[in-house]
Amino acid sequence: MADKPHVLGIDLGTGGIRVLLVDQYTGDIIGSASSDHSTSTPNHGWSEQDPEDWWRGCCSAIRTLLDQQDLDGGSIAAVGLSGQMHGLILLDERDAVIRPAILWNDQRTTHECDLMHEWIGRDRLIELTGKPAMTSFTAPKILWMMNHDAEALARTHSILLPKDHLRLRLTGERAMDVSDASGTSLLDLGTRQWSSEILERLHIEANWLPPILESQDIAGTVTHDAAAATGLQPGTPVVAGAGDQAAGGVGCGIGGGSAVSVNLGTSGVVFADSRQRPHDPTGALHGYCHAICGEWHVMGVMLSAGGSLKWYRDTFEGDDPAGFDRIIDGARTIRPGCDGLDFLPYLTGERTPHADPMARGAFVGMTNQHQRAHFGRAVLEGILFGLKDSLDLIRQSGQDVRSVRMTGGGARSSFWRQMAADIFNLPVSTVNVTDGSAYGAALLAMVGSGRFQDVPEAMNAFVQETSTLPPSHDAQLYGDLHERWKELYPALAPAFHDR
Repeated sequence: MADKPHVLGIDLGTGGIRVLLVDQYTGDIIGSASSDHSTSTPNHGWSEQDPEDWWRGCCSAIRTLLDQQDLDGGSIAAVGLSGQMHGLILLDERDAVIRPAILWNDQRTTHECDLMHEWIGRDRLIELTGKPAMTSFTAPKILWMMNHDAEALARTHSILLPKDHLRLRLTGERAMDVSDASGTSLLDLGTRQWSSEILERLHIEANWLPPILESQDIAGTVTHDAAAATGLQPGTPVVAGAGDQAAGGVGCGIGGGSAVSVNLGTSGVVFADSRQRPHDPTGALHGYCHAICGEWHVMGVMLSAGGSLKWYRDTFEGDDPAGFDRIIDGARTIRPGCDGLDFLPYLTGERTPHADPMARGAFVGMTNQHQRAHFGRAVLEGILFGLKDSLDLIRQSGQDVRSVRMTGGGARSSFWRQMAADIFNLPVSTVNVTDGSAYGAALLAMVGSGRFQDVPEAMNAFVQETSTLPPSHDAQLYGDLHERWKELYPALAPAFHDR
């Protein structure tokens, strides 16, 4: 292994592929490369991509990275994969893609979600899978194909998720890891295997689905064809990998402890690991298998976290990157609570805790005394109040939450991190990793290569907190303000649904 000092972490995102080259002895990121791909919207609410674009981008990024570092594929000990979850790829008997992939953010399957609750029972589905049916998930997409494109389904020999299709191209092997599989609505969360009950009730062929692996397991090795396309060495091990959220949890060190992560990207994700199978009978918190053997995780999701801030900047500050700094600078001049002005960040509906696609954004409490800076601070506070809803649900589920690790673009602002510490009433830390999902995939590759015995050992070796902000004297005030803020959605929901 000494002559193979590096691993690759590959993250297949919605907007592009990112590949990290990581030294498996120091944990240092040696280099990175990326390649963008496009999304098509053939109908309103639809979202599709061509898996061939993923493969071309993956090959290009790996070759670019190896060339940049003047390396050949022989220095790579193993490859790890992470990727956008829930997408549906249909393959024929020759593993050729039958139609464009239907993505996680596609909204065409509302009727199919209702059918799943009718045929299985909403409570039973939550009991088995850790969550109710939602348009994001894979199973409703399969039902949609049954109802609207039976010809394509008749040609189907196997079904994969996005990153698993990349692995198929790399290794020739079909497989799916437990974390990604638990986002299909077809996996029994307790057994970590496909649910025969769900498959039978949905009339889904069991032989369409690949074997289930733990995230650190070696799923195959790089084929000669893939080696020629990527520059990797034939026989290089490729681990099963993880869905982007579980891989991101690994990448920021969330596992076996009492920290949670809050990712402030376009959406906001509150992520907590659990050593016991999670079960929220309300379905507000979603349970998944973690990328750590024998562990699970729960997530609360805000659909428009950083997205709300970007909307505010683009609309009121102009499409200018410096607009974010102006919003922060203005917010510093305003007291907590914004003199009675509140913001609901539900610009694209909401998932946690309300699971309401009709929820909408709102400014409430405006007077002629409010200035531009009040509105900017209200947006910052409203986003964090919504994330605190998820954090409170995680605490109520019995999780021992003592600190928060913040990641994503929002974590770059120390002012916003301090506001988060006050609103969450918890210490908020940053970590030494910015590409959480790709780095998590690299850590999984290190376990697969034999560098570490298990995932927690890899995380503990290389993921470190870099700064911590404790709650300030504003925390008590924010506790009262959050209680006021929580009254807004129930009061406004009837108006949202009447429009």
